[in-house]
Amino acid sequence: MHTAIPQEIAIGDIYLPPLLVASVLGVICTSLTTRLFNRLRWHRYVVSPPLVELSLAIIYTVLIGTFVFPS
Repeated sequence: MHTAIPQEIAIGDIYLPPLLVASVLGVICTSLTTRLFNRLRWHRYVVSPPLVELSLAIIYTVLIGTFVFPS
């Protein structure tokens, strides 16, 4: 039977909460996506680039937390 309690992620002897790891990976994916958008010059079609970056970080964090580290 699968429990709904999230598990900690062990890196060496350090235990990290899954949301912390998902948020770090979400910020890294956002950074890569933003670099791609800047290279393709799509940032000029966006009214508020910081708001788009924040939204992408939240979307990536939720997707990674849901599908990579399911509880």
